[in-house]
Amino acid sequence: MKKGELTIQPIKVATIRQVLRGVLLHGSEDWAVKQVIDYNRHELTAPNTLLFVRRSDTIDWNELQKKAPIVIISDKTELELKPPFPEITVIKVRSALQAYWQFVAYYRNLFELPVVAITGTCGKTTTKEMLKYILSKEMAVQTSVSSKNEPRQSLPYLMGINQQTKAAVFELGLGNTGNIKHQCMIYQPTIGVITNIGVHHLDGCNDLEGYIKAKAEIVDGLKPDGTLIINADDENTKRIQLKAFKGTIVTFGIHKKADLHATEITFTPRGMKFNVHVDNKKYQASIPSFGEHQVYNVLAVLAVIRAMNLSVQKAILRLRTFEQMARHLQFSKGIGGSTIIDDTWTNNPTSIEAALKVLNELGKNKKVIVVLGDINRLGRFERKYHREVGTLVAKQSIHTLVTIGSKAQEIAKQALADGTKAKVHSFQKIEGVLDLLKPQLDSDTLLLIKGPMSSREMIEFAEQLQQNTNKRRTR
Repeated sequence: MKKGELTIQPIKVATIRQVLRGVLLHGSEDWAVKQVIDYNRHELTAPNTLLFVRRSDTIDWNELQKKAPIVIISDKTELELKPPFPEITVIKVRSALQAYWQFVAYYRNLFELPVVAITGTCGKTTTKEMLKYILSKEMAVQTSVSSKNEPRQSLPYLMGINQQTKAAVFELGLGNTGNIKHQCMIYQPTIGVITNIGVHHLDGCNDLEGYIKAKAEIVDGLKPDGTLIINADDENTKRIQLKAFKGTIVTFGIHKKADLHATEITFTPRGMKFNVHVDNKKYQASIPSFGEHQVYNVLAVLAVIRAMNLSVQKAILRLRTFEQMARHLQFSKGIGGSTIIDDTWTNNPTSIEAALKVLNELGKNKKVIVVLGDINRLGRFERKYHREVGTLVAKQSIHTLVTIGSKAQEIAKQALADGTKAKVHSFQKIEGVLDLLKPQLDSDTLLLIKGPMSSREMIEFAEQLQQNTNKRRTR
C-alpha cells in the first residue's frame, strides 16, 4: 500500500451521500469509491477516491482532475464547489468534520470482527507483530505497519479492512493527551491491551499522571462489551481507574497473581524458555529473543488469542519461529568478534531497564560496554529521569559507559556520583566514539547501543559496529 492509498470495500457514491445526508451539487453518483482520504492530510494517489475537504482547504481542481473520477465531501459554499470538470463529483454537507466521523462510524460498522488495539510504553510493536505472525497463518489480518502508529495513520489503516478481513490489530501511538481517544473513535476496538506504562512523552502529557491518564483513554475507547488486557505486575497500570469499565478484564504477569502467568523463566543460548499457566493448564513456551520483557509480550499475545477463542497451544508453537525484529535488542557479530546488541528502535527509561536486565544475565564473565543516547520527550522532567537512569547504570557490572548527547551526559554524571566502577566517557556527537571503542572490541566484549529512534547517526553507528557481512533483518 502506497502512502495515503486506502484499499477499501467498494461503496457506491449514492450510498455515501445518503449516509451523510448530503446534497449532490455536481457530477455523477453512479460509481463506487475504492479509496478515502482526508484532503491535504493524505496523498491522493489513484482514481475512485473520496476526499473530505474542509472549509479551510484550498482545492487544486487541475490536480484532482488527473485522478478522476473522484468525489468531494465538503462544507464549503456552493460557489467554491464548482469544479470545471464533469468527472469530479461534489457532495455538500453541513459539516465536513461531522461527515468525516459519520463515514468512519458507518464504515467500521460494516464489519463484525475482532479489532485489537495495543498501547503501552514498551512492547506494543513487538506484541502487534507477534499477533500478526500468529493470526496471518490462518486468516486475513489488517494491521498497522511497523511503528507507524500516529493518529493520522488511523484512517488509512481502518480503510484497509474489507470483506476478506477476519481480524485487525492496531498499535496506538501516544504523543499527546487525546491521541488514543482519537484512534479508538476510529478503530472501535473490541480488545484492548496495555503492555506497561513507564515514562515517556511527558512533554505532551504534562507529567507522569497525565501520561497514565492518556494511556487509560483506551479503557473508554473499547466497545462496551470489550476485553481489556493489562499487566498485573505494572505499578503504573494499577493507577488506572477501572470501576466504570463494564467489559471483561484479563491480567497477565510473572510476579503477581494473574489470569495468564509465566514460571520457570530461563535464558537459553537461543532465547527465553518458560512455562505459561492459563485456565488450569500449563504449556511449555519459548521465544527466540532475550529478556523477561519478551515473556510479558508473549503473555499479552496469548491473552488476546484466548480472548478471540483461538488455540493458545497453537499460538505458543507458532511463536517458536517468530523472527526477532530489527533494532529491538538485535544480536549480531561486530568488530573484532564482539557481540553487538542493537536496541536503537526506541529509547526511554523502561526500555533501558529491560535492556540492562538482559546485559546483567548475558554479560557475566564478559567485558560489557554500554552506549546510551539522549532520551527525548521528557519535558520538564528531562534531568530527573536521565539521572535515574544513571543511578540504574551505576548498579550494573559495566566495563565502559559512553553517553552521546547533552541530555545523556546527565546519565554519565549521575553514574559517577553513584560510584560506578565503569570507565565513563561523554560525547556531544558520535564523532570520536568509534576510535575510543574499536581497540576494546574483541570476542569477549558485549556492547549494547541504545538511542532515540530519531537519531540517524546512532542507527548508522550501530551498523558500523557490526561486521559488514552481517545481513540486517528488517520488519
